[in-house]
Parts: sequence; C-alpha cells; structure tokens
Amino acid sequence: MTFFNNRWGYLIGAVIVALVAAFPLLKGTMNANLHEFFLQQITYIMIFGLLCMSLDLLVGIVGLVSMGHAAFYGLGAYLLILLTPQYSTPSILTTIPLVLGGVAAIALVIGAFALRTSGLYFIMVTLAVGQMFYYFFNDSKLAGGSDGVYLFAKPTLEIGGRTLINLESKVQFFYVSLGVLLVSFAILRLMLESPFGKVIRGIGINEYRTRGLGYDVYFYKLIAFVIAAVFAGLAGVLGAVQYGFVNPSMLGWHMSGIALVTVILGGMGSLIGPVLGAAFIEVIRYALEHATQHWLLLFGSLIIIMVLAFPRGLAGLGEQLAPLFRKSRAGAEAKPLPEKVDA
Repeated sequence: MTFFNNRWGYLIGAVIVALVAAFPLLKGTMNANLHEFFLQQITYIMIFGLLCMSLDLLVGIVGLVSMGHAAFYGLGAYLLILLTPQYSTPSILTTIPLVLGGVAAIALVIGAFALRTSGLYFIMVTLAVGQMFYYFFNDSKLAGGSDGVYLFAKPTLEIGGRTLINLESKVQFFYVSLGVLLVSFAILRLMLESPFGKVIRGIGINEYRTRGLGYDVYFYKLIAFVIAAVFAGLAGVLGAVQYGFVNPSMLGWHMSGIALVTVILGGMGSLIGPVLGAAFIEVIRYALEHATQHWLLLFGSLIIIMVLAFPRGLAGLGEQLAPLFRKSRAGAEAKPLPEKVDA
C-alpha cells in the first residue's frame, strides 16, 4: 500500500498527468529545439516507465527477480522491424498484435523452463536467457548484427482511407505513448484487483501457503511472467518507433539491471512507483551530466542514499513521512491545560 492508493494520491496523479499532457502545447513559449528535446525525453520516460512497470509485476508483486526482462523489451523492438513490410507502411492493427503475440509465445516457452527454478537460480536462468538473445542479435546478420537496424516506416492507423494516427509525428507519438502508459497501468491495476491478481499477490507474500491453499502456483507464475513480458514487448515497440533504430544493447543485462534499480528506487509492488523512478533517474541524470564530468560517481552515490533513506521507494515516500506530519500537526493543535486557580 502506498500513498498513491488514497484519494490524495489519485488527485496528485491526475494533476501530474494533466501537466504532462499539456507540455506539447508549450511549443510557442520556448525555444523550438529545446521543446523538441524535452518532448523526446518525456516520451522516453513514459516508455521506460512502462518497461519498469512490467518488471514490477514480477519483482514487486510475484516476487520473481528477473535479470533478463529487457530481453522481451528488445524482442518487441526487433519483431516490429522484422514484421514490417520493406516497401509499405505497417498497420498498427495488424503489426502490433503480431509482435505482442510473438513476444507472448517466446515468453511462454522461456517461462515454462525458467519457473522450474527459484531464487538465485531463477535470476541466473533469466540472465542467461537475456544474454543468449543479446548475442544472437549481436552476432547474426538477421537484423543488422552489432550495428543494429533501422525502422524505415513507422506504423499508422488508417480507417476508411483516412489516417487517424501517424507515429511519424512526434506530438502524436507523445500522446500515444502517454495513452499506452495510462491504459497499461489501468489494466494491471484491474488485474491485481481480480481473483487472479489476489492469488499472485499471495504468491509474492507466501508462496508455500498459497500452494497449501490448493492453487497451482507454477501456472499462476507462468501467466504473470507472460503478461509482464507482453507489456515489456509493448514498451520495446514504442522504443523502436521513437528513435527508428534498434540495436542489441536493448536486450543486454545492463538494461535489465537499470530497470531493476528503477523499480526498487520507485517503490516495488506499487506499479506507479517504477514510473516515478524512471522520471527521477532521467531528471537527475540530465542535471548531473550537465553539471560535472564526474556525474556517474554522484549519480551512483545518490541512488545508494535514496535506497537507504527511503526503503519503500518514491511511491511510499508520502506514507513514510505521513506519521511525522501527523505528529507535528497534533503537537501544534494541542492546547495547554489551564493553570489551577486558588480559591
């Protein structure tokens, strides 16, 4: 339970979403190049936040620490390029479902084997799988090898001969990314409130007791694994569309490691926390990178301090500080007892 699960949290979240949605409207009030740069950065934060949100489903809810989750992020990007016709514009209605279906099928096979292990062994298996995909795309000529490959035509949505969504437009892509992030968050929240969601929450809290209640723990973990992979693949699709380029680094273990750190920093099990963590990391990285050439040292130190000072992450910051505010408020409202007056 986090601060963002109460009404004030929802109100603050709505205000943040409104401010983000209004950013493209500020184009005439600031330098055009600067506006485009920040538009790209905010879009990336939303895409990376979606990847971290999908990882949080495994780490924060089910209790499965994966070091190969970025493999599905990269697979989504590569499958989009491989399934895109060479000389025509792909359709969102056909290409995206095929990509996500392919990611789901691959995740089902991987999860069927990986989930037969647990703990440290599961971490090692997912790490090995991620590196396997990395070297496959890095060493083969299927999709450009180590040089990567370009996405020459971005998907569009056309109905009745009219183009409703053209992802070549940075502003349209910005709003599509925001919409995908919000819809994904809503779907995951609804799923966690369903009977299925309560079971996987139970697995994360006490797997042995959940199994003792008669639930097929392996089946539930496998379904959660596939769902998390599909949302990571969706983030990969958006990542490929944003830059029009994909390379093997998207599948590497370091990408999974950064996503895992972001989940921990943002607040595990909250879903919204990883998005806050993604925004925090990007803002701090940008500020430090332009302040000093030794920004990596300061960045790493700040992450360590944040994790130690706020073990519940950014999403739990309000809940962690709430007792202090209540205590100070109670002290301010307390009235001194009247002095005894002698008769």
